[in-house]
Amino acid sequence: MSHSKGRHRRGRTLPVALVTATAVGAGGVYLVASPHGADAAEATTVTVATTAELEKAFAAVRPGTTIQLRAGTYHPTKSLKSQTDGTPERRITVTAHGTHKVVIDGSKLPSGQWLAAIAGDHWTLSNLTFRNSPAHGVVVTSSVGGVFRNLTTHGNGDSGFTLRGHGTVNNLIENLDSWNNYDAANHGQNADGLAIKFGSGEGNRVVGARLYHNADDGLDLWKWESPIRIERSWAYGNGVNRWKDPAFEGNGNGFKLGGGGVHTAHIVTDNAAWKNTKHGFTENSNQGAMRVHRNTAYNNAQSGFYFATSPARLSRNLSFANAGGTAKLGSRAVVAANSWGPDAPPTDNGSSPVRSVDARTAEGPRKPDGSLPTSDYLRTGTALLGAPMN
Repeated sequence: MSHSKGRHRRGRTLPVALVTATAVGAGGVYLVASPHGADAAEATTVTVATTAELEKAFAAVRPGTTIQLRAGTYHPTKSLKSQTDGTPERRITVTAHGTHKVVIDGSKLPSGQWLAAIAGDHWTLSNLTFRNSPAHGVVVTSSVGGVFRNLTTHGNGDSGFTLRGHGTVNNLIENLDSWNNYDAANHGQNADGLAIKFGSGEGNRVVGARLYHNADDGLDLWKWESPIRIERSWAYGNGVNRWKDPAFEGNGNGFKLGGGGVHTAHIVTDNAAWKNTKHGFTENSNQGAMRVHRNTAYNNAQSGFYFATSPARLSRNLSFANAGGTAKLGSRAVVAANSWGPDAPPTDNGSSPVRSVDARTAEGPRKPDGSLPTSDYLRTGTALLGAPMN
């Protein structure tokens, strides 16, 4: 696979004469464009209510296009693909109409096809669910300035959400719920909640994700060559053979922070990992000087924190009740004020390090704006130790 950015197909300018196209059928396609010059005319809103309308609108996006989906379930018969670039001033946006609940279901796709594949700059995807793809759910390749907010990806035949390719710069993945993804062909070996793999680019962030019940890992940064900032995200219950696969090979790390020979200094702060079948947080052979600060690992089947070879700096992390040990650290690791050291900060919870070990609130509904739920689960009651859990 080539990792070059390549050239994207550029969208042509919509004619100024296109001011308004009336509805096609009840709740059909609406086009609204401004009459104030060619640049303004590119700001076009398309409202769709059927799968055919969605496929047509997706294939025709131009800089400034907004596709709004009315409530319902859409069943594409081919991948939703685009290489068209938006611009910082005229983004390409695909979103639910108002507060509508929208599901894009891949169960009618041919074997091996992805549900959505974006290879353009300055896209926004928001308030959508992508499910039941025979392969990947959403794949974003070599994108600049993407915003992927309040998405759900579940039940897909490979990773739920994937960011990949060189030239991948300044993308934000915010409030992603990605769960129950399983690649039957590989017996669960590859299906992560969120995969940021095989590429490079500065300024990419993951905020407020919940990555859970996936066959492989919650988050996987295999062969990613540039620092990623991971913050206020939770990974739990990954690697469990929920599919009763007798040859199951899922790994089950909460946060897998490298692998494949990379030396990348990721920043990992304010996250939590619990009840994964392997490590809570692991370098996975990444030799970069990672910053691992104020995270919590609880009840994982192996180590809470595994940094056996890298010069990672770990500070103010909490680890307890992990079957494989609190932390496995090599001589190059730098540690300060973690729960397992003599300089551990105190908590206000008596004999317990946290306020609650009842995960139901943390695993329940998100807030109306898509942010993580409020929970006392795994909270220490101090800003000096462990994930804030909000």
